[in-house]
Amino acid sequence: MSEIQVKNLHKSYGDIEALKDISFEVDKSEIFGVIGPDGAGKTSLFRILTSLLLPDSGSVMLAGLDVVKDYDKIRKIIGYMPGRFSLYQDLSVEENLNFYATVFGSSIEENYDLIRDIYVQIEPFKKRLAGKLSGGMKQKLALSCALIHRPEVLVLDEPTTGVDAVSRVEFWDLLHKIKLEGITIIVSTPYMDEAARCDRVALIQKGEIMSISKPEAIHKGFTRILYELSPGHGAYRLLKNIRNEEWCANAWLFGQSVHLTLDTNKEETEFLEYAKREKLSSKKITAGIEDTFMELMRKA
Repeated sequence: MSEIQVKNLHKSYGDIEALKDISFEVDKSEIFGVIGPDGAGKTSLFRILTSLLLPDSGSVMLAGLDVVKDYDKIRKIIGYMPGRFSLYQDLSVEENLNFYATVFGSSIEENYDLIRDIYVQIEPFKKRLAGKLSGGMKQKLALSCALIHRPEVLVLDEPTTGVDAVSRVEFWDLLHKIKLEGITIIVSTPYMDEAARCDRVALIQKGEIMSISKPEAIHKGFTRILYELSPGHGAYRLLKNIRNEEWCANAWLFGQSVHLTLDTNKEETEFLEYAKREKLSSKKITAGIEDTFMELMRKA
């Protein structure tokens, strides 16, 4: 039986549909990523999963419990880390952790083995007020507090937003260690590169799940010809120029490069002639998660 079962879930705020009849399942001890831009519906979904928001219709079962009918039991078996730092900023690191352990009838000592790899990094600052910590340290403290009662399911809503690249990598290393403890993890993020570190990924946009698959299989949903163009600092100017060409099916900025999609071999030939004439550096590439996401949005 799946650890999380979401069936035909719908949520609206007035005329705005935040979630549109979505369904998926998450296996036990799986890292399941929900990937999408701001406003895609990730936070609404996660608030329903944690019993903080009622759905308009549909159902969610978590570890065999209904998140609406069994909300009191649900809250004892989940760990929740919202996107915005929500711990007590006027309490110290140690005081925050002790407080959350006490709330769940536990103690730091009882589950120290679970948080050891995280807590040792912030323990030297255990007397420092939480509000005085750096972004990466706040993140580690919030994760420690979410784990201190050894939950069955860990729900993380954009946990790495606003955190430096090194701390993001460290955080995901920690998640894989936590997974080995038998804890199911569902995590949302706007960062496509983090999707590769999940066991499976759901791509969500405007309240609809467009695709669910393993990260390495996502690119199979991309059906067109793809080139990466490297114009250096003139990427934006190039983007504007090629979007006016008849052979351009679509084009997007990717850092200092441009990803160009073409529909036919004829269009590819015309582009290659253009690239040669303009002395433009280009190479044919395999689509990544970002490219596939753009393709799915085009089809939606």
